[in-house]
Amino acid sequence: QVHLVESGGGLVQAGGSLRLSCAASGSIFSISAMGWYRQAPGKQRELVASITRGGSTNYADSVKGRFTISRDDGKKSVYLQMNSLEPEDTAVYYCYAELARSLLSNYIGYWGQGTQVTVSS
Repeated sequence: QVHLVESGGGLVQAGGSLRLSCAASGSIFSISAMGWYRQAPGKQRELVASITRGGSTNYADSVKGRFTISRDDGKKSVYLQMNSLEPEDTAVYYCYAELARSLLSNYIGYWGQGTQVTVSS
């Protein structure tokens, strides 16, 4: 079994900050790319930010300069620092990780259960 557990969501005023954390646990051999997605009511899930095992990052245009993704491979964790939050950032944020469960396994994508972020104006 593999689990991705997010934490750090909540309610914040516009202009404020939140830091999301996601920890992977279970039978894990190796983790490749990790990332954060979000889904607002009535909208499709969209990529917010991703980070490769080598540390290369990619951001949605709407969050560039405001959000920072990082990872700690020793803790099997990925983080999202969100600054200058806007009401448009309100959504459920999902952690994503591509991981292999053994040396001979393929990398498969796993999702966390999601954490709510609400930004009030």
